[in-house]
Amino acid sequence: MNSSSNSPDAGPPERGRLALRFISGKYQGGEFPLSEGASVVVGRSSDLDMVLVEEMVSRKHARIEVRQGVVEIEDLGSTNGTFVNGERVERASLREGDRLLIGTSILKLVSLDQQQGSSNLQRVAFGKSTVRHSGTSGAARMSGNLEEIPLPDLMQLFGTSRKSGVLVIHSADVGRFVLRDGLIEDASIDGVPEMSPQKAAFRMLAWTQGTFALEPPREERSEHPLDLSAQEFLMEGFRQLDEFNNLRQMLPAPDKRLTLKTPLEAPLHELEQSQLDVLQLAINSPNLQATLDRSPKSDLETAQAMLALLRKGYIEPVG
Repeated sequence: MNSSSNSPDAGPPERGRLALRFISGKYQGGEFPLSEGASVVVGRSSDLDMVLVEEMVSRKHARIEVRQGVVEIEDLGSTNGTFVNGERVERASLREGDRLLIGTSILKLVSLDQQQGSSNLQRVAFGKSTVRHSGTSGAARMSGNLEEIPLPDLMQLFGTSRKSGVLVIHSADVGRFVLRDGLIEDASIDGVPEMSPQKAAFRMLAWTQGTFALEPPREERSEHPLDLSAQEFLMEGFRQLDEFNNLRQMLPAPDKRLTLKTPLEAPLHELEQSQLDVLQLAINSPNLQATLDRSPKSDLETAQAMLALLRKGYIEPVG
């Protein structure tokens, strides 16, 4: 983004001064300082204080005011809405750390310290002139870091704002969520095509580092859509993740191979069918992680079965 001639003075900010930081979208990296008494109108119109040039932003979208240290945002009847921490609002008070969704931009209310100085202000391209994107031309897309915007927060934002697109996550692995009108239609992780969409979605909930980008929506609909809401995804996903993490501490390391214990004294007929399935999968897989990946059951159910097999003496780790 380029500085405009009407940009604010780039002197050192006072301690405790607030700013809106763009953490996702076409203006990612920019900051808009907020001073006491400020009244900032956001929208597409070129005569506003903060001009965001994108189709999903209304001509006059929202107003942000600072009065006696309190920051408030008011939606000005925008078409696509103004969202605070995943909830659509007409008017709301903001606290440091709150996230705003306006169009395809996610902004975070942050505190500036004295050492941030002019470098941040000079990256801003606001001030009654059009905000220009410093990157390549093309359709705007939302992108950012999971450290700044954790996946649960993203899914809440996208669910409430009924976003459609393919959310690509680059972490230790690469995964994808297919979103349609805010619902999770499909999910997958590269390299494990046999993994069910629901299992892939819950697996990715544990990813806390990496980057994300929301790509354009797919035209074709999934053959067996999940149609999972953000709330359903997070409630069930966190339940499974919490229980799985507790069990994981009692299992061998992911790179350990599991083999049939010899001599095998525990009777096979005492096993349930689901445990027999995991037993066969475990002794035919190169390691514990591969067993989790290949199992048609959830990570939690597979871990429960493996732990039972280990404790009852059917399998043991080697290597």
